[in-house]
Amino acid sequence: MKSTYKIALLLFLCGFAFQSCQDNDDVATGPNDIEIQNFIWKGLNQYYLWQPDVPNLNEKKYASQDELNIFLKGFPVPEELFQSLLNKPSSLYPDPTQAIDRFSWIVSDYLELEGQLQGTTKNNGIDFGLSLVSNDSDDVYGYVRYIIPNSDAATKNILRGEVFYAVNGTKLTRSNYSNLLFGSSESYTLNFATISTDASSNTVVTPNGKSIDLTKTVLNENPILINKIINEGSHKIGYLMYNGFFSNYDSQLNNAFGSLIGVTDLVLDLRYNGGGSVNTATQLASMITGQFKGQTFSKLKWNDKNSDNNTNYQFVDPASINSLNLTTVYVLTSKSTASASEMIINGLKPYIKVVQIGDLTYGKNVASRTLYDSPTFGSSNRNPNHRYAMQPIVAHIVNSVNFGDYLGGLTPDYLLKEKISTLGILGDRDEPLLSTAIGKITGTGRMIKQNKEKGIEYFTDSKALNHQNQMYIENTTESILKDLD
Repeated sequence: MKSTYKIALLLFLCGFAFQSCQDNDDVATGPNDIEIQNFIWKGLNQYYLWQPDVPNLNEKKYASQDELNIFLKGFPVPEELFQSLLNKPSSLYPDPTQAIDRFSWIVSDYLELEGQLQGTTKNNGIDFGLSLVSNDSDDVYGYVRYIIPNSDAATKNILRGEVFYAVNGTKLTRSNYSNLLFGSSESYTLNFATISTDASSNTVVTPNGKSIDLTKTVLNENPILINKIINEGSHKIGYLMYNGFFSNYDSQLNNAFGSLIGVTDLVLDLRYNGGGSVNTATQLASMITGQFKGQTFSKLKWNDKNSDNNTNYQFVDPASINSLNLTTVYVLTSKSTASASEMIINGLKPYIKVVQIGDLTYGKNVASRTLYDSPTFGSSNRNPNHRYAMQPIVAHIVNSVNFGDYLGGLTPDYLLKEKISTLGILGDRDEPLLSTAIGKITGTGRMIKQNKEKGIEYFTDSKALNHQNQMYIENTTESILKDLD
């Protein structure tokens, strides 16, 4: 009965909030030529986390729907309206110290968005990072982090750690890298280089003559890249490299943990994991532990209009999943470790010992939700006239003791930046980050000796460019009701 009451109450409140948002002088919709703009404004007015901080999202500014329509007609391009309604977005505030919203986005085809959130992209199979040649240079170089199985790149002679500097002979720069690597062309030639350091410790990128033709295909990436057990003395160490919280692969994740039952220790490699589903993150935390059934893992806090949606995510019943009952976990991180990955670290810290090895994380403590042009902004009864959808930030996330202040990233216990020359083989016990974790587990102090080469300075990466550095709430009202059940 309690659950039924919550559902009824939430439905009433959601309906009331939506109606109050829609009811400007009893005019429900604007003219057909601005129906997309009307959807954008009303969706952000209702759900956007920073709605109170954006004057043009204040419904009191418009005396009627007609007056709102006049404002909306000033933005014939929907994407420009969307950007204008965000709270200091990075697109308009490129200085990261000034930007507030670095994550909200919009697409003209929700099929593309839905795929990205589940690991499906138009992709040639190279997962890469990008770095600036120097802070005062416009030149950008890329480095291969891993190759996605069953991709075009998997059939080519490309290795982890290789460096590329150009596409079709055009050098990568701050202004063109996105278009060159993620433009409309499904095929391009990647030009490789050798990286070195001069006498003044400056990075030097030298073309080496290697070029490889690559073709993008629709690619489904299984986020479980490596799952193995490493025996080290009396320690049976589980190693899981997990590259995205894609809920379509939850059953595979549970099976992976089934194969790890009985390990004494766990190294969770999230260095290239940009995030994903909040529900999946909660399940992963429950698989690592298992002894905290029903206790709060993390909390989502929405804006004042949607405070009834504030949700406590609880550890899952271990009877329904494979769990390890660990009291310590070793997590490998980098600047690409974001959102749901950070949620794992922050959410587990009040309960077990979390030993973080690697670099400072990205610093994303907010969650998004997909909004469609429908009566409830959910996926049912979508407007058939277009396929626009938004993925705005709608909630702030904290752990069970209400800590969520890590916009600057989560600081590792053992700082160890990756270097091009010593990237090593992922999953190999001699790979620097994994080697360090094994040393801390066994107490041997085992650690690969590092050279004087500078660590990789993060600029961006392929997952961020594919909008896969998200922490998202499984959209639609139905999922919220499920969380309250």
